[in-house]
Amino acid sequence: MKNNFQKIPLITSFLIFILFSAVLFLLYKGINVKNENAEAKAATLEGELNRREDLKSLNLTLRKLEDQLASLGTHFAKSSDVVPFLDTVERLAPLAGVRAEVNSVNTAGSNGVSNSELLVELRAEGSFQAVYKFLGLLENSPYELEFLSMDLHRVPTTEEGGETRVWEAIFRVRLLSFIPE
Repeated sequence: MKNNFQKIPLITSFLIFILFSAVLFLLYKGINVKNENAEAKAATLEGELNRREDLKSLNLTLRKLEDQLASLGTHFAKSSDVVPFLDTVERLAPLAGVRAEVNSVNTAGSNGVSNSELLVELRAEGSFQAVYKFLGLLENSPYELEFLSMDLHRVPTTEEGGETRVWEAIFRVRLLSFIPE
């Protein structure tokens, strides 16, 4: 009987050991699954935080470049918005001391003009120096222009003090920085 008494605690402790080992193994597996889930969520969170930082950086860069983008946009004329180009040309005339007017504007296939071109005919009147200065201002305008022709001639006029020399120039230019829509 003594022999049986010693076997029971041994078997009981062995069963308890197996039970605790199984519980420990299940807990270990559960912890590993939770760790994998946490690592995946941490990677997702880190990716999202990086994306947000990139967006903030991009927005900051865009805000810094906003003025430059607006300035760049002024170098191109859209077919729906030719008026700023014509206003620029008319603003240059007083700076040069000439009287200028736009004689014609041909766009979008009118009169043999291709869809990607804008032809403008300008007439400027003033002293020779003023007309020459106006030509220089047109060449240095923010728009890319190709001068197709220029007709420059003196217009005889008389005023009270005698004869004055007035020059008239007719410029035919193609706007190369034209964006058809």
